[in-house]
Amino acid sequence: MRKLLDRVEMAGALDRVGDPLRRGVRAVLPDRVRDALHGVWLGHPLHPAAVQLPVGAWMSAAVLDALPGTGKAATVLVGVGTATAVPAAVAGLTDWASLSRKQRRVGLVHAAANAIALGLYAGSLAARLTGNGRRGRWLAYAGLGTASLGAYVGGHLSFRQAAGVNQAEPFLRQIPEGWHDLCEHAELTEGKPMVARIGDVPVLVTRLGDGVTVMIERCGHHTGPLGDGELTRVGGADCVVCPWHGSTFRLADGVVVRGPAATDQPLLRTRVVDGRVQASLP
Repeated sequence: MRKLLDRVEMAGALDRVGDPLRRGVRAVLPDRVRDALHGVWLGHPLHPAAVQLPVGAWMSAAVLDALPGTGKAATVLVGVGTATAVPAAVAGLTDWASLSRKQRRVGLVHAAANAIALGLYAGSLAARLTGNGRRGRWLAYAGLGTASLGAYVGGHLSFRQAAGVNQAEPFLRQIPEGWHDLCEHAELTEGKPMVARIGDVPVLVTRLGDGVTVMIERCGHHTGPLGDGELTRVGGADCVVCPWHGSTFRLADGVVVRGPAATDQPLLRTRVVDGRVQASLP
């Protein structure tokens, strides 16, 4: 299975489907809707949380289908799972449109498996409602098997390809304990962040009034260089925009205000000693 997914990553033919679909998703959904579906308001990707509803309902229905006298309850659960799978899929599709090319190829397989599972469960619901409980149960079990295959592919996306994880967080693990000298405070111009380094880790140093903030310079979405990003103001706060995918973070506290990133950018502690800016782990 791992070798097969490795081949999927390299399957350029999938781009003939993926590229137009990606453009369509980005064209149809307004920025605010995409931010909501990415989970910016939640501080966590929305899709993994949203899938708990359909998966939980379908798994529970599978247990009830194996027991006598529970047909009505199983039908309700299949209906709940089928209905809640739709918004979960929309959130997943929104995340998928902001992934890298190889991730999108695997994501297409993940989405296709889940779409087939959703169709099987819809058929199961229809069969149950028309009195064909036996067919409904078999379609549901087929749907559960297909959804499990999709979940395996989703695990490959998350744990092998690191899709949807905060990719800035590992940089913190490379910073030794203690305070680290970065630059002269006098070198900083308000509103003009500069890039400094703590060993091999790039950090973004920003002067804001009398204070200084230091955040990991590589964007948590896909490690884009925030040092090359544009500055903007959102809600009256100074922010930096990742030049790769447009994720936007407040300079004062690293809070994400626009996606596709759904988690805050890691900030370090700062102090000024003898005119030198220093930073340490939070």
